[in-house]
Amino acid sequence: MSAKTTAPPEKMLFQLTLRRRGISDLAVLRAMEEVPREAFVEPDDRGDAYRDSALGIACGQTISQPFVVAYMTEQLGLAKHHRVLEIGTGSGYQAAILSRLAGHVLTIERFRTLADTARSRIEDLGYHNIEVMLGDGFAMPEQLGQFDRIIVTAAMTEIPEALVQRLEPDGILIAPVGPHHGVQTLVRVKRTESGFDRKELVDVRFVPALPGIAKEL
Repeated sequence: MSAKTTAPPEKMLFQLTLRRRGISDLAVLRAMEEVPREAFVEPDDRGDAYRDSALGIACGQTISQPFVVAYMTEQLGLAKHHRVLEIGTGSGYQAAILSRLAGHVLTIERFRTLADTARSRIEDLGYHNIEVMLGDGFAMPEQLGQFDRIIVTAAMTEIPEALVQRLEPDGILIAPVGPHHGVQTLVRVKRTESGFDRKELVDVRFVPALPGIAKEL
């Protein structure tokens, strides 16, 4: 039997773990199955790529655990016509998952090394509806316009008003909100005719979302 057909137990259990933890959207589960997580982790961590845990990547950042990626994606309620903004590209894994469900993904990263590496991975995988931008998620150019969905993959002490104003009508934003070094809560914000509906979801731990483009790395 070839190495390609002998999937590790962690990969064989991957979908089952997501389902057991409550992920039920079949499109999300299919995206999680199609995108090769091992392509987004560090070489030494490839044996652990399908475990339900976060892993370290370059620049002191992390790739989120699969359940959190799937859960946040499911909460966005994505459709093929949606234009999505991600703040915090990291490895590019979350953007890759989003790209299987949405029309276009713009992902912004403050570390040049991460942005360049993610762009290369995404190009190698042929995910042509993703744009990786080096930039500041707290000060985005006005010409980027509005988005149907916004996902923040780093901890914010509060969601900036300027960011929720980027939502289209009926748009949805999800972000971890809380102290930078501690437990945050995933917050889901939906833009309605009367304003913004805010709902707290589950507790999580993310690296801090910081302003500006990193001076090094």
